[in-house]
Amino acid sequence: MISINPATGEPLYDIEALSEAEILRRIQKAETAFLGYKNENFIARAEKLGKFADLMEASKNNLASQITRQMGKPIKYAVAEVEKSVHAVRYYASHGARYLEPEAIDSSAIGVGMAYKTYQPLGPILAVMPWNFPIWQVIRFAAPALMAGNVCLLKHAENVWQTALSLEELFLEAGFPAGCFQALNVDVDKVKEIIASDIIAGVTLTGSTYAGKEVSKNAAERLLPTVLELGGSDPFIVLPDADLENAASSAVFSRFANSGQSCIAAKRFILHRDIKDDFLRLFLTKVNSLRIGDPLLAETDMGPVVSKKALNKLEQMTKDALAKGARLLCGGKRIDKDGFSDGFFFEPTVLDEVDSSMEVYFEEVFGPIACVFEVSGEEEAVLLANDTKYGLGASIWTKDSDKALLLQSLLDCGMVAVNKEVASYPELPFGGIKSSGHGRELSVEGIKSFCNCKTVVVA
Repeated sequence: MISINPATGEPLYDIEALSEAEILRRIQKAETAFLGYKNENFIARAEKLGKFADLMEASKNNLASQITRQMGKPIKYAVAEVEKSVHAVRYYASHGARYLEPEAIDSSAIGVGMAYKTYQPLGPILAVMPWNFPIWQVIRFAAPALMAGNVCLLKHAENVWQTALSLEELFLEAGFPAGCFQALNVDVDKVKEIIASDIIAGVTLTGSTYAGKEVSKNAAERLLPTVLELGGSDPFIVLPDADLENAASSAVFSRFANSGQSCIAAKRFILHRDIKDDFLRLFLTKVNSLRIGDPLLAETDMGPVVSKKALNKLEQMTKDALAKGARLLCGGKRIDKDGFSDGFFFEPTVLDEVDSSMEVYFEEVFGPIACVFEVSGEEEAVLLANDTKYGLGASIWTKDSDKALLLQSLLDCGMVAVNKEVASYPELPFGGIKSSGHGRELSVEGIKSFCNCKTVVVA
């Protein structure tokens, strides 16, 4: 397992996968840890999480540098990712106990003296996590899971393995018992075997729809609960009365931050014909002003994509669209010049007149390519927005709040943002429908995802 710096093409490190015997030992270690940790009270768990947050905050520059070198995120956004993760840990340390308090049920309805439901941890939870937000996506699963009394086994993406190890070390330093959080450097084909273990009590995955289907099938063999956060092809709908300046700024950030490598990035820009030209004028000006280069420099807005394979895929999808009639408004090719030739850089690209004959119409474009569509009205905008196998997020831009609330009810997705880009917050449920997955992370729903909701009735 070799990690490559995507900005330079140079290898960072090579790690050796765990043997089957070592995998089994670590799963058993998780089971032993759970038998003790589940009996700790919420105060003790919260104290450990608070200490972990403090340690992560103190290490944020080192963690951010790891992120940038391993997967290419500009350093300013890597720092922001760590800071956001610190906030999420503190959020669950502060609110987790309240979310899991026993809840009274109307006992008179069934003629008993008392009835309530309580929430109890399930056991070791396996998380299969991707590389694009190497810390945030781990924390949004691990913080609520640990606060609930579960323990965690992390199969992280190979190219961000250094980050996985750093998190494991910080959890130990914060006082979590050995085995409460373990990073497993295993090959993908070992995930099925891990899920098959009787010790594993639940599975969560953030990644592609294909990976989600495979994990879901394996988990179904043991009837395990799963939370799947998969791909997205989020629509960004701009209506005639929108604030175009703000919409264009948000569109550029949502599409090109992290080099477009985000499930909840705006990917399909659905523009009313009355404002299409004005919006695109603003949008393209802002796109062309993005500073592309060394992701370790504070002024860089956009770095490389994660790998040569990803670079080739973006080039292939662009060529397919152009060959079938799309109009190139900017970008369209890899950057191959001094300072870029050894890295995996692709120009910020905007394609107009995209249609259903093109791969970019139906497939998730995981990189800096924006697809533009023109519509004549709101009904057409909704139909186009829903014409996808995905259902993660959507943005609506209009000054008419009543219209926005009506339109949001017609969109097939898990999250809608009005007059802002879709984002994730510890305070709000996060997840999608259709091929974007099922279940919810974050907020109260996230902490209850891997709990046994037990009903108690007292005569």
